[in-house]
Amino acid sequence: MTTLLLLNVELLVTMGDGLGQIKHGGLFVRDNVIEVVGPTDELPEEADQVIDASGMIVLPGLINTHHHLYQTLTRALPGAQDVELFDWLTRLYPVWGEMNDEAVYTSAFIGMAELALSGCTTTTDHLYIYPNDSSLDSTIRAAQELGLRFHPTRGSMSLGASKGGLPPDHVVEEEHAILADSRRVIEKYHDPKPYSMVRVGLAPCSPFSVTGDLMRETAELARASENVTLHTHVAETADEERYCLEKFGARPAEYMRQLGWLGPDVWWAHAIYLNEDEIQMLADTGTGVAHCPTSNMRLGTKIAKVRQMRDAGVKVGIAVDGSASNDGNDLLLEARMALLLQRVEGGAAAFGVMEALELATLGSAAVIGRDDLGRLSPGMAADFIGIKTDRLAMAGGAIHDPVASLLLCTIKGVDLSVINGKVVVEHGQLMNVDLESVIAKHNELAGAMAAKHPLGD
Repeated sequence: MTTLLLLNVELLVTMGDGLGQIKHGGLFVRDNVIEVVGPTDELPEEADQVIDASGMIVLPGLINTHHHLYQTLTRALPGAQDVELFDWLTRLYPVWGEMNDEAVYTSAFIGMAELALSGCTTTTDHLYIYPNDSSLDSTIRAAQELGLRFHPTRGSMSLGASKGGLPPDHVVEEEHAILADSRRVIEKYHDPKPYSMVRVGLAPCSPFSVTGDLMRETAELARASENVTLHTHVAETADEERYCLEKFGARPAEYMRQLGWLGPDVWWAHAIYLNEDEIQMLADTGTGVAHCPTSNMRLGTKIAKVRQMRDAGVKVGIAVDGSASNDGNDLLLEARMALLLQRVEGGAAAFGVMEALELATLGSAAVIGRDDLGRLSPGMAADFIGIKTDRLAMAGGAIHDPVASLLLCTIKGVDLSVINGKVVVEHGQLMNVDLESVIAKHNELAGAMAAKHPLGD
């Protein structure tokens, strides 16, 4: 067993009861679990590893509830910069269809590296396109190499254009193959135990890219396993709403209800086009929502009703969404965007700093079904981040309110990240990672894919 002692923290934000804060505090960790939280002078005096966090604000690691890591390959792609979702997808599907397993691994590594440097300690991923030899396995390998806690979801598309779906036929899969591979990755990788580093979910992509039969069979498969969650896109755009009304005679949320896609084991990405009754349905069933503010602004899909959802009791977490609709992987910045976007809709008092931080910690943990993440208290997983308060962006802010400065100021990157009791980021740098070579390979792969489908082709 190994121990870690974090001491002399300027301000420890526990997100525990009352969203507590401890001045000049710290943590004592045994293996991968927090054992003691409190003022520095009340902590054990010795440990195998001691970290002096003087001048830092420390808080729970941030949790990303929705992503498409492979999309780092098509960030800022011409033809997908100034269009809404359906046209954006139509431009990108052919390029994504050139992806191989090396590209899946490299793009996942790039996206998760950027997330880790922004304070993310747990991320989900929604890989729903599997051209050539692409596999979910390579995203898991990238997470393991970086040391991130990972909730990959085995996504899928089965409804091609010839059958009334949006994606071209050559990028969809047969449903029997989807279900078989879903079983395989659950059996091979899924760890349902507390403090697990990998939990697999299942995630048919959207109402316009899979059949109702696949949605139902996927839910049956997930619910036959322990702690396997269900995820999909719902009510993201007006186009999706029109599609569902025309094809199924129901709004997207009602269509999900008919398919059995409600419950505490389910979370939806976006959930923008919801009425009051649908929001209450989510609250009553324990269904979660991944809020993706930057992506929603980038694609012009309007503002999710996060204030109303939280007031109704809906579980809401934060997400950066795919790297080609953001086009970044900064989770602390995403919490800032959530804060500001709700104020655009409801006024300056509509959403507070602590609420936004709660979305990114406790809220996100609840959405993905983790009761061992999101706060710093005894018995919780040892995932935490530290940010030095003497940085330029916090000058004149941290002396007044260091917590508010995290979101009201523009923070770029964390100085410390500990995940599962191990240091992953130190002095603002990833440990033992040669990013330069990975970036070069990533750009080579991205360029080759895009060159086969130039704008106007």
